[in-house]
Amino acid sequence: MSTYRAPIAEMRFVMDELAGFRQVCTELPEFAEATPELADAILEEAGKFAGEVLAPLNRPGDQAGCTLTPAGVVTPPGWKEAYRAFCDAGWNGIACPPDHAGHGQPDTLAVAVKEMVCSANLAFSLGPLLTTGAVEALLTCASDALKAVYLEKMVTGTWTGTMNLTEPQAGSDLALIRSRAEPQADGSYRVFGQKIFITYGDHDMTDNIVHLVLARLPDAPPGVKGISLFLVPKFLVNADGSLGPRNDAWCVSIEHKLGIHASPTCVMAYGDHGGAVGYLLGQANRGLEYMFIMMNEARLGVGLQGIALGERAYQQALAYARERKQGRDAITGEALVTIDRHPDIRRMLLLMKSRVEACRALAYVTYGLMDRAHAHPDAEQRRQNLLLAEFMIPIVKGGSTEMGIDVTSLGIQIHGGMGFIEETGAAQHWRDARITTIYEGTTGIQANDLIFRKLMRDGGATARRIFADIGATVHDLAGSERPELQGIAQRLGSALQAWIGATEWLGVQGKSDLAGVLTAAVPYLHLAVTVAGGWQMARAAGVAAAKLAAGEGDATFYRAKIASARFYADQLLPQAAACAATVMAGSSGLMDLDDAMF
Repeated sequence: MSTYRAPIAEMRFVMDELAGFRQVCTELPEFAEATPELADAILEEAGKFAGEVLAPLNRPGDQAGCTLTPAGVVTPPGWKEAYRAFCDAGWNGIACPPDHAGHGQPDTLAVAVKEMVCSANLAFSLGPLLTTGAVEALLTCASDALKAVYLEKMVTGTWTGTMNLTEPQAGSDLALIRSRAEPQADGSYRVFGQKIFITYGDHDMTDNIVHLVLARLPDAPPGVKGISLFLVPKFLVNADGSLGPRNDAWCVSIEHKLGIHASPTCVMAYGDHGGAVGYLLGQANRGLEYMFIMMNEARLGVGLQGIALGERAYQQALAYARERKQGRDAITGEALVTIDRHPDIRRMLLLMKSRVEACRALAYVTYGLMDRAHAHPDAEQRRQNLLLAEFMIPIVKGGSTEMGIDVTSLGIQIHGGMGFIEETGAAQHWRDARITTIYEGTTGIQANDLIFRKLMRDGGATARRIFADIGATVHDLAGSERPELQGIAQRLGSALQAWIGATEWLGVQGKSDLAGVLTAAVPYLHLAVTVAGGWQMARAAGVAAAKLAAGEGDATFYRAKIASARFYADQLLPQAAACAATVMAGSSGLMDLDDAMF
């Protein structure tokens, strides 16, 4: 069983030097109390909680799983106690508004805490993740009356929240939703329907669960324009805030999954016994719009899961490689050396390290953009930062989760045969990571979102702004006196040109060749992830070089940052050209195939 130690120094570097944590705290009045000293204390305590409370439950939780009983879903031993300690420490509401019992910390700080929780115990983290997303949705569209009843309970973690979209016939295509809601004389609704794949749809950690459910009103227009969003509690709430009768919302089964065994994935039945009481959130027929608020939060959170599992797998693989003795040193001839001496093992370890670092930087920078989009005093600055953040969300979600699968697989490979043995825990990281490219929108959906909803909505203006920023980094590093920085600049400049060329091709093809664009979508996403990740690694190398020149901080840490960035530039950025070539191949050789040829 592996242990987990939060990489606080790395997290703090990315927060401060790349995501702009200090600027967020000084420039945005809302976060003026988030001092560096407070951040240090929060990260230290969160790291201790993750490593000492959550991580030891990860492997036993995977083995025990959840059980559906006549009384409801029972979580693994220790789960309820850990959840109560998590909430008592205030971690559930770290970034939520103080007006609703939250701590009001910026996302550029909260993201590190969230990563720690995901690394330590992914299955545990999913409950708080969905609750945070539900809180965002309520803040946006719930009435004051509903906020008064539900928000504080959810922010503190006293009650949890869920997101109910998927139905047996409606997965990615939500236009096919059949769940319905019938208006009642008292202003409430009766909700009927079945939802599947509902994370933490039922559990024994809290007294109440607040379900956010997509359903159709009787007079709703067809398709996605006729979907409304309803709040459906597990227990109704009395006027004095106490829990009332059980609502007609039931978990009828739980899924048996490849991974995240300790997270209950439920089939939910609404209205089988007369109708589940629900309350309309916001305006009728705008449910999908509101749910996307929750989904953006969730998609960023799932991207963070890929990073967290990659970090956990890297830590375990590195520890194993430093202990396992096998083979002869190919360079010195020394017999029976630890396997971290073998070049191929070192290559895999550095692949793991550099890809995790690149994706972590992308995620933290995006959370920093979200802070500025929500709290910057200037409206135009808020708008510009939101455009950048929204552009980055599919890159973070799609890229970081695909990375998580690759990196956890490398962790198994480094363990050799022992990686295939469940007792080491290496396989669990891969099993848990495998869902991340599927839920909250598959990689293909993220790719389509990037092209059709983000790239093309403003004619590529946001993309060109990012290209200009990358070009500025290339220019700065190219002018350095350090050969390694110059080498990074050369690789990044070539990769940038590949990304620009592929983007221009999409701009032309998008007007006449939909099949070609759709075929190119996922390769384009991989291209964007590769180059954007290289950009952040280049920025990190530039900062590290400046710190070394000034004689500041931990010299070993900064030299490692430069080495990791150079490895990424040499080993990963050249793939950009291949990705671009794949993009511009379009659908040739694909759509012309007869079905019989498959």
